[in-house]
This record gives sequence, structure tokens and C-alpha cells, in this order.
Amino acid sequence: MSSLRFTDRLANRAFGITGLALVALLLVAGCAGTSGTKPATDGTEEPLVPEIAPEVMSQFGQATAILAAGDLVEAEFRFEEFILLYPGYPGAHTNLAIVHAANGDDEAAEASIQNALEIDPAFPPALNQLGMLMRRRGEFVQSAAAYEQALEADPSYALAHYNLGVLNELYLRRLDTALAHFEIYQSLTGADSQVEKWIVDLKRRLDAEQRAANVTE
Repeated sequence: MSSLRFTDRLANRAFGITGLALVALLLVAGCAGTSGTKPATDGTEEPLVPEIAPEVMSQFGQATAILAAGDLVEAEFRFEEFILLYPGYPGAHTNLAIVHAANGDDEAAEASIQNALEIDPAFPPALNQLGMLMRRRGEFVQSAAAYEQALEADPSYALAHYNLGVLNELYLRRLDTALAHFEIYQSLTGADSQVEKWIVDLKRRLDAEQRAANVTE
């Protein structure tokens, strides 16, 4: 597999501006935030985020659609406006982090990710973005840990499997682990012909390594 082609493909998805990385995983679930609770003053439990009203979903959906279309300037304005009105939704902070990352401002992206995690420390999209931020910084062990935290919160969170596949193949050189995560990603999405090619290629490379090891022994 060509690393250049692979990283080009990664860059196309990395910020969630198109396809699965943004719309499928952040549009609805991101606005929903967390299902956790916190003690109320009367001793009962109250949600960490308020109930989602239709107008909230509408505004969030409009902002997300703008980001999906690649209009970063308008998307940033819309998410900042949304957060001023509804600060308790981790998906909005996470999507704002995606905007900042796409603009090359990792410091602002990290601040938005941390805002999301303050609301819900186990919010998979925010943990996934944290993993991507750590990877860009070359902090690969920390990156893997963030992705794994996302999967602890939601084992079916497909993007974390995808990104662990990328991290283990290109940066950690753990081909067997990369293969396992790409296969899980495919089983969850079933829609990525490019990942299917990577799976075939990884199996070929692992088989070649095993044959070489057998010859050496």
C-alpha cells in the first residue's frame, strides 16, 4: 500500500468535512451529548445536558450541514453562536474543534475538545478528535489511548476503529492490530471500498512476513 495515497486519503477524512467522519457520527448523536446524570440540589438526579428541543436540533443540523459543505468560516460562526445559546452540548464543541483543526489551529481545537470532555468525559467523538490531535503532534501512544477510551465508551464507534487502524499501520507499525481495527470498521460500516483494499493488502503483507519468519526459523 502506498503510504502517500493512504495519508492523502486520511487527510480527506481527518477533519470530518465530508462523509462519515462528520455527518453520520456528529449530526444527531453529537447534539444528544451524554446520557449521564448529576445530583440535583434536592437529591434527585438531573441530566448533564438539557432535553433536546426540536429547534435545538434544527440549529445544530444547519450548522453541521454548513460544515459538511466545507464552509469553515460560516460553520465556525454558527457553532460559536449555538454554544452561546446551548453551551451544554458536547457535539457542538466537538464540531467546533473540527473547524479549528481544519483551519490548522490545534490550540483552539484542543480547547474545544476539552470543553466537550468537561461536559461528558466519555464522549466518543471528542475522544476521537483528541486522538487525532495527539497523532498530529506525534504523540502516538497518547493518540492510541484516546481512541481506546472512545471505544471503551462505545465499542461500535466506527471512526475510532478506523483511526486506530491508521495509527497502527502507518505510525506504530503494528500491522496485525491495524488489520483487526479495519476489519471491525468494515463490519460496522460495510461501505468503504478503499478500506477493503487496505484489508486485502494488510493480509498479504502479514502473510509474507509470516512466510519470511518461517524460512528464517
